[in-house]
Parts: sequence; structure tokens; C-alpha cells
Amino acid sequence: MPRPVWSGAISFGLVTIPIKMLPATEDRSVRFRSVHLEDMGRVRNKKICELEGREVSSGEIGKGYELSGGDTVTITDEELDAIPLPTAKAIDIQAFVPAESIDPVRVADGYFLQADGPVAAKPYVLLRKALERSSKVAVAKLAFHGRERLGLLRVLEDAIVIHMMRWPDEIRNPSELAPKPMDLDEQELEGALSLLDTMSSEAMPDLHDEYRESLEAVIAAKSEGKAPELPQPAAEPSGQVVDLMAALNASVAKAREQRGEPATVHDMPMKRTTKKSAAQKSAAQKSAAQKSAAQKAAAKKAAKTTASKKTTAKKSTGRKPRSA
Repeated sequence: MPRPVWSGAISFGLVTIPIKMLPATEDRSVRFRSVHLEDMGRVRNKKICELEGREVSSGEIGKGYELSGGDTVTITDEELDAIPLPTAKAIDIQAFVPAESIDPVRVADGYFLQADGPVAAKPYVLLRKALERSSKVAVAKLAFHGRERLGLLRVLEDAIVIHMMRWPDEIRNPSELAPKPMDLDEQELEGALSLLDTMSSEAMPDLHDEYRESLEAVIAAKSEGKAPELPQPAAEPSGQVVDLMAALNASVAKAREQRGEPATVHDMPMKRTTKKSAAQKSAAQKSAAQKSAAQKAAAKKAAKTTASKKTTAKKSTGRKPRSA
């Protein structure tokens, strides 16, 4: 296990649990050094004072805060240490809340909390089991890396994990990024839900870092004096607007094929024909109404003409001939 990065105690109510904090994750990124290509000498960054143009030592470097007007004020380590931090050595639990009430965007790096000594074992297990049974998480305050932070305590297997959290005012407002309101075709929404169902899994899939694996293979080949075999680059997205329903159908078929299921899509709704706009509908209805009215008028006129002819014929038939 890694070395502890913090030590103190969890406190809630009158209960105190001595603990040590250890990193829960590790960075597996491949890191490079800056080297001089001609002789492979290490290239290091120097700290240069931009006013004097010379390299300065660590003892000459301090903390400065630039004001809005351009002036800079210095803050010493002694001044920082003098600022009171009530949570300097405590993870002070403020509340127990439902896990779903925490927006994941506020959750940052995670650390394991380890019971510090035999005395801490029982209250540690007590807190862990209470969190498990209540299905809640704890929100706490603590001083970490020179500032007061929010922490989220949760259970992971048999251990308690604390995640550093961002303060509410550290989250940017996403409203200006959201697309404008638009009407969605119900069949397109059903198609998206069908794709979600097809791609759903009971547990997190076994994923791995393909880029890092390829990079490590390139490094291994070059270390043995071999030419690295570079993988074929993935096709760039076309950027063209595609038929949404066709894309959903193809996605469902591909997902089923990857899972070993029949790739045919029976339950996906077919895209309906393009709906006429309100103006087109109104014009079509108006035209139909006018046509119907004209037909009725013509029929009425024809009926009047026929009736008139019949009346004239009757009168002609009933008229007596003149005497000679």
C-alpha cells in the first residue's frame, strides 16, 4: 500500500475515529522526460526572474497574489499557518445524505481511510456498517493541502473511502451550453431507449487503456532496436448530418452483434414520413375547403337549371293550342 498522505480523526457527534488517509488511485500514464536529442542529455526547467533575467533559488521564491489592478501582494507561510482551520486534523462530518443527492460533477479524487490502531477498529467498523445499512454517504469538512475542503465518505467493500468535493461556487453554470428547446419525434426517442436497453449491463464492463498499451508496445520495440508496429488510426468522424433513425437502427444492430445476439432489428420503430408543416397543412385544408365549396355550388346550380327546365317543359305541355 502507498504511504499515508494525511492523518487525523473522523468525528461525528461525540464519536472520534483516528485514521490515516492513503491514495485510492494511481496514475498509470506513461511519462516522458525532456532530453537533448543530440546527446540524450536531460533538459531541465529553470526558474528565471523575468525582471532580472537570472535563475533564482528556491529560498528566493515566495507566494504572490496578483490584484485586479496589476499589483502583487506576497503571502508568507507564517501568515498562512496563522489562519485558523478548525478542521486541521479532523474530518468533521456535517451531515448524512442520500448518495443520489450528490451531483457526480462535484466529486474529485478518492482516498482510502484506514483505522489508525486497535482502538479505532470498532468505531471504524461501526461507521462503515451504519453507512451500508442506511444507504447514505457522509459529507464532511477537512483541511487538506493547505485549504479547507469538502469530503464525501462512502463505503467500498470493507473500507471507507473519502472523495474530495468541489464547493458549490466552483461548479460553472451549464445553462448557456444547453441546446435550445426542440421537438423530438417520439419514434426517435423510442429508438434511443431501445439502443440504451441493448447496451445496458448489470455491471461495469471490463475496459482497459488501449492507447497506453499501444504506447508501451512502441517503447518496448524501440528499446530492443526494432521498428515499432503502429496500429491503424481510427476513421475520422465524417461530420455529416445523418438520418437519426437510420443511425439508431445501425447502432442497435452493431451492439447486438457485439454481444453475440442476432443483428436484425425487429422492435425498432421505423421512421415516419416527414410531417407537413403547419403552413402546408393549413394551405392544403384551405384548398380542399375551397374545392368542396366550388363543387357544392356547381351541384346546386346544376340542380336549379334542371328544375327550371322541368318547370318550363310542364308549362309547355299543359298549354292548349289556339283555335284557327
